Amino acid sequence: MPNIKSAKKRVSLSRIANEKNKMEKSALKTSIKKFDAAVASGDKAEAATAYTAAVVAVDKAVTKGILHKNNAARKKSSMTLKKNAM
Repeated sequence: MPNIKSAKKRVSLSRIANEKNKMEKSALKTSIKKFDAAVASGDKAEAATAYTAAVVAVDKAVTKGILHKNNAARKKSSMTLKKNAM
């Protein structure tokens, strides 16, 4: 347990940042799962809207530092291939 005031503050701030990152990552995974479910159901219109939402979520995750840009590019590429294969 930290004794110095600034160290206590860093523990508090890192805990808050950790919670925010968890929430963002969970929302990202949810949007990707919704896209996968739409592809599996075979509904092209629903898949198209879910695709745009998932791509936006991936891009936001990159800007917030949750995903690496190459990881995001791989995810978007695989989603595009799934959408085009429908």
